Amino acid sequence: MQLVVGRIGRAHGIKGEVTVEVRTDEPELRLGPGAVLVTDPAGVGPLTVESGRVHSGRLLLRFAGVPDRTAAEALRNTLLIAEVDPDETPEDPDEFYDHQLVDLDVVTVDGTEVGRITEIAHLPSQDLFIVERPDGGEVMIPFVEEIVTEIDLEAQRAVVDPPPGLLDAEQAVIAGSRDESADASGSEGDR
Repeated sequence: MQLVVGRIGRAHGIKGEVTVEVRTDEPELRLGPGAVLVTDPAGVGPLTVESGRVHSGRLLLRFAGVPDRTAAEALRNTLLIAEVDPDETPEDPDEFYDHQLVDLDVVTVDGTEVGRITEIAHLPSQDLFIVERPDGGEVMIPFVEEIVTEIDLEAQRAVVDPPPGLLDAEQAVIAGSRDESADASGSEGDR
């Protein structure tokens, strides 16, 4: 099975190093020297990590066959993908691989069905569950401890305690419309 473990950013310096946006909790294992990574787009790779270091809080990698800044810059925005045994699990029991979460049923703490996780979106600030609702719609749920209170892989479910409006898109839109009309009428009176 394949897991996205990073995305190549800008070239750094003139010797072929690149910055890497890390998308794994195990960078020393997945992005260490000697690691061979599949790429997206596929034509760029595979890439073998030659060396790595942290500089000003950012991971810098050098790949075999990438001798200079020009070659490094050509790798920009390439996804780095590691081959992982499907039965492998993270060391920390509170961490999960995407494939473990996709297809889990999502329910609220009171047992109300929300839907099924179809995708995990990895954003710079946090991860999101993309959940398909029973009616065919979608809802995005931040994968943070305050909202996702339990992941039960045996029961194949994720339990959420959503803040008001998160799951009810219609209610959130109506509330937003009321706020806008209140602002509009307030502006009208000030003129």
